Amino acid sequence: MHESIAGFEMPTEIEVRRAADLLRMLSDPTRVKILWALLQGENSVACLADLIGATPTAVSQHLSKLRLAGLVENRRDGTFIFYTVENAAIRPVLEQVLAIAPTSAAERG
Repeated sequence: MHESIAGFEMPTEIEVRRAADLLRMLSDPTRVKILWALLQGENSVACLADLIGATPTAVSQHLSKLRLAGLVENRRDGTFIFYTVENAAIRPVLEQVLAIAPTSAAERG
């Protein structure tokens, strides 16, 4: 058995579940690209599809998931819908994940 660790604090179950849900949203390469593109500024589905090299249908489906997760928001302008990142605090999270992601031996050459 271990002794109590002085000053040890564990996040609540709700906090842990929310963090895991966020990480699941970031577990898809297309969603990471979409969020990164949206951190550069507001974009439409067609523009995002062009920027990340995916079909508009795929981008739309991912945006729907990101919107339900509270990571992006949209606004309508006539027949167009434009998306933005809802909480800019996602930027340092993405930057950190991209910085610490290990490279494979093949990528290193």
